[in-house]
Amino acid sequence: MFGPGGPTFRELTVQALSSVEHGYDLLAPTFDRTPFRTPDAILDATARVLEGLGPFGRGLDVCCGTGAGTRVLRRVCRDRIVGADLSAGMLTAARPAPPVRPGRPAEHLVRADALALPFAGSLDLVVSFGAFGHFLPRQRPALFAGVHRALAPGGRFAFLVVAPPAPGSRGYWATAGFDAVMRLRNALWRPPFVMYYRTFPLSAVRAELTRAGFTTDLYALPELGRRPDGGPRCRLVVATRPRTRVQVAPGRAADEFSADHRS
Repeated sequence: MFGPGGPTFRELTVQALSSVEHGYDLLAPTFDRTPFRTPDAILDATARVLEGLGPFGRGLDVCCGTGAGTRVLRRVCRDRIVGADLSAGMLTAARPAPPVRPGRPAEHLVRADALALPFAGSLDLVVSFGAFGHFLPRQRPALFAGVHRALAPGGRFAFLVVAPPAPGSRGYWATAGFDAVMRLRNALWRPPFVMYYRTFPLSAVRAELTRAGFTTDLYALPELGRRPDGGPRCRLVVATRPRTRVQVAPGRAADEFSADHRS
């Protein structure tokens, strides 16, 4: 459906009627030949920012899929690199790490639920790409708390956010329509397949990161395009686990894309 070697319409239909885990098990052999794989431009833009903040020691890619995000970790981490995913099929399809060479971090793949990460205070960097639509809003506090627990003091959690499409635009109606279809599908069919585009608003996410104990900064990624008003279309959220406990004054969360700490 997406070109030579990509999944057929029938295969996508079967996947959409499966659970998230089983659906990705089915899609795994052809996943890298679909638009769902994180584009290299996003990986390169993320690495650019993190290179300025690092180097880091141990890194983790949460919901790593077939391993595209480990390309970023290879550029910015000096020690152990781990990819974690719930889908055994995606981990099987992940490209195996090349033989370890002097100066190159060791790479490992781990089957794990992002809501129950098997790490505690041992990581310096956690990244995730394109996975947050698979978590309902009520699950985000557990997700962020688990990442916070996995990071060492001073460790960072980085992920990309995209500016919401303008109301009434083609992108607005496309994402709204997709989410509506998914809600209808999940109301009528079991098991559910959780994937939504409009359930990750930046203002709410930043507030939840703060409650989980993070401080957050935003970094513009102008190489990924600009909005009609001239602002960058994409930003990188970098949430830091402080080295000491900080008291955060209560207040209103920042509006989406309105309060960059850095640009």
